[in-house]
Amino acid sequence: MKTAVVTIGLATAGVAGFLLLALPLPFLLGPLFACLIAGLCGVRMSGVRSIGAPLRTILGVAVGSTITPELVGRLPDMAMSAALVPLFILVIGVIGYPFFRRICGFDGPTAYYCAMPGGLQDMMVFGQEAGADMRAVSLVHATRILVIVTAVPLIMHYIYQRPLDGALGQSLSEIPLTEMALMVVAAIGGWKLAERLGIFGASIIGPMVVAAVMSLAGLIEHSPPAIAIMAAQFFIGISVGSKYTGVTARELRVDVAAGMVFCLILAAVSLIFAEAVMLMGLAPGVEAFLAFAPGGQAEMAVLALVIGADLPFVITHHLLRLVIVILGAPVMARLFHWGR
Repeated sequence: MKTAVVTIGLATAGVAGFLLLALPLPFLLGPLFACLIAGLCGVRMSGVRSIGAPLRTILGVAVGSTITPELVGRLPDMAMSAALVPLFILVIGVIGYPFFRRICGFDGPTAYYCAMPGGLQDMMVFGQEAGADMRAVSLVHATRILVIVTAVPLIMHYIYQRPLDGALGQSLSEIPLTEMALMVVAAIGGWKLAERLGIFGASIIGPMVVAAVMSLAGLIEHSPPAIAIMAAQFFIGISVGSKYTGVTARELRVDVAAGMVFCLILAAVSLIFAEAVMLMGLAPGVEAFLAFAPGGQAEMAVLALVIGADLPFVITHHLLRLVIVILGAPVMARLFHWGR
């Protein structure tokens, strides 16, 4: 409890600092960097998972509420760019596995689960089963998400000339009470149902599906209020930054450094695929870049919301990436006889 209070206090100070300095994305990057710096300085923190998981349901509802009948008609167009996602993962694996295995000196399962662009929690679960070095896997993926979440807004602002002050949602007073109630049902009910069914990313996927059904049925016509999305940003920032609690000098030199270099590799591959999607006329540059930026689905959803990008297009590609990586993880472990 004490570490949670310390963590929230540091995150709040981070928000205040970003607001004072007029820096971008204060509710996301403020907590992230405050917790990151504190963690590197040896401050004990916790990820506040008990609060963070329910708040992720807000992002699920935000995505689901954008799925309208008009969007469904666009699915064939999305399929063409989504077909590139398996090739994207294959290229990353072909480059990433030898990098971690031969250059960084990781063992087989550790190298594989560090290289795969899946969710941090998912890769840790499969990596543990395969006998990977869990601390290395955790730090590499935390570094990947940290760099992506920090770099993408800067790329959006300076390269694509997109403002980072887009409206995250409407005020509470502008949303009918009936719709607010339905959003709560979609958030909590969808999360628990997906969790019971054993679906990965249940706190986002479940609410997203239920909210999409409600949107297609005409029951909800608004997105969650801005204050709720700000709260989701706040705890996502904490969850990323607090991963560096207790990191040692050796881990900084080996694991975090390896994650940093790998991020440069990922950035190059992502830019190539985004450029290909744009040149083929499958999506504008911003949407193409966000769709192939290898961050977490929650972080990419927040950035797409802030920038005002085509949210369903971006999330569709990230969900497909995560599904392929997760389905492939146990197959690879069995093929190479890793773990049990």
